[in-house]
Amino acid sequence: MTIKNLHIPRRSNPGEKGITVLAGDIGGTKTNLAFYQATETGLNILKTGRYPSADYTSCVAILQKFLSENNCSTPDRICLGVAGPVLNGRVDLTNLSWDIDIKEVKGAMGVEAVFLLNDLESMAYGLAGLTEDDFITIHAGNENSTGNMAINAPGTGLGQAGIYWNGENHFPFPTEGGHADFAPRNDTDFALLKFLQQKYGVVSWEKVVAGPAIVDIYRFLRDVKKMEEPAWLKEELAKEKVDTAVISGAAIEQKAAICVETMELFVRYLARESSNLVLKMKATGGLFLGGGIPPKIAPLLLQKQFMEHYMDCDRMQHLLENIPIRIIKNDKTGLIGAAYYGAYLM
Repeated sequence: MTIKNLHIPRRSNPGEKGITVLAGDIGGTKTNLAFYQATETGLNILKTGRYPSADYTSCVAILQKFLSENNCSTPDRICLGVAGPVLNGRVDLTNLSWDIDIKEVKGAMGVEAVFLLNDLESMAYGLAGLTEDDFITIHAGNENSTGNMAINAPGTGLGQAGIYWNGENHFPFPTEGGHADFAPRNDTDFALLKFLQQKYGVVSWEKVVAGPAIVDIYRFLRDVKKMEEPAWLKEELAKEKVDTAVISGAAIEQKAAICVETMELFVRYLARESSNLVLKMKATGGLFLGGGIPPKIAPLLLQKQFMEHYMDCDRMQHLLENIPIRIIKNDKTGLIGAAYYGAYLM
């Protein structure tokens, strides 16, 4: 069962024999790759791989290693979802010191059909390959709602995309809305803004709604608001590589007040920017929360605070309350979207 009211049309047909597609989802933390056989009836996944992005000097190095260690033939097409704005077939990844150029990938891989998508655009296409089991519903809204859709995806950074509805079909498009200015509302927000300005200068929504933001909010509460940091928590944070998991886990388990407060602020900011995004896109067809963080903090997002902050807008509550809100559980959504685009839209 696919998502109700989502219609992403195909532009091409690979035929009965089909084609092979090397699909990738390249982020600041990890790179997911898969080798697909695509036919007119659908996608068949043959090989998969997952690689720490920062361990490699380039995208091509990972692609070549993947094909070699999986004994894959040269693919007919390569389609990559990348974390950054794609301009004229090239991208400088936002949270990784790489640049990717279609011309270089074509030459190094010996493949003429190569395409780059923004990673959130790829995630949007990937929705066409998901089922209802791939989601957690935060708010059912009106299940018959149609119209534009939006994706808000906090992970290493904050990715956002829209899905335009023309009355018959949906068409994904990327944005860089996560880099728009953070909008503080109360004294705590303004104090956090000043704290983050000292570190970053410009404070965008990505600086309060992404993985690193959880750590920054925690440090703000500890160092500026002087909230107590329990000894056991200090020890855990000193030995763990993923501070966000320690902080969010302690909040979910109600083990430390500073962690609970950290995640309450994070959830509020995620809710506010989700509301902003829905209003700007007039996303009456639905809001999807993607990226690595929402599935991990689902117990917090399912509490009433998220919806209360989401609905706290300027006179548009009647619009917001009808919009379905879902968390994307499937962490391969961007990969599926790259494969879908490579097979049926290139």
